Amino acid sequence: MARIQEQERPADPQDDRARFEALVERYGRRVYAMAYRMAGSEADAKDLAQEAFIRVWRSLSRLRPDVPLEGWLYRTVTNLFIDLLRRRRGPRIQSLDEPLATTSGELARERPDASADVERTVLGAIVDRRVQQALMSLLPDVRMVVVLADVEGYAYEEIASMMGIPVGTVKSRLHRARLALRGRLAPFRDGLEGS
Repeated sequence: MARIQEQERPADPQDDRARFEALVERYGRRVYAMAYRMAGSEADAKDLAQEAFIRVWRSLSRLRPDVPLEGWLYRTVTNLFIDLLRRRRGPRIQSLDEPLATTSGELARERPDASADVERTVLGAIVDRRVQQALMSLLPDVRMVVVLADVEGYAYEEIASMMGIPVGTVKSRLHRARLALRGRLAPFRDGLEGS
């Protein structure tokens, strides 16, 4: 986990910018992926990731360069997601099949490379969509545990610390979530095995 400490010398803006860009390069994709798995919406995931990196920028002068930032950054995304849920009545679900709405109109989603294995690409997209739908059917606090444990690979103790809950609660939520996901994905899995 990142430790924040006061620096004795004034920070050089060029060094800060280069360091910040390196952090975004290193953690950007994983932060976005984690935010997407939690929120289920590309727009929300972008907002969560952007806000997390804004907080990194604001704390940059106090972050020690020799300490990994990953745990602190993921805890920040988790807390931002919790804040997002508090501001809303229910989760906002966005179809992965529909075009993206932008300020300048609708934008078609990217198409797979024609030279790629089309069957594998289509099947991968279907599996990803089904898994995301199953994740979104879980309660947000349960979904966060699944994402942190099974997608991001955090230990129970780390998840408990990030979410501010006992380790036993992490284990029980994860157990319930895995059973629910197994049930929701079983018909899909059986259909794949039967074809």
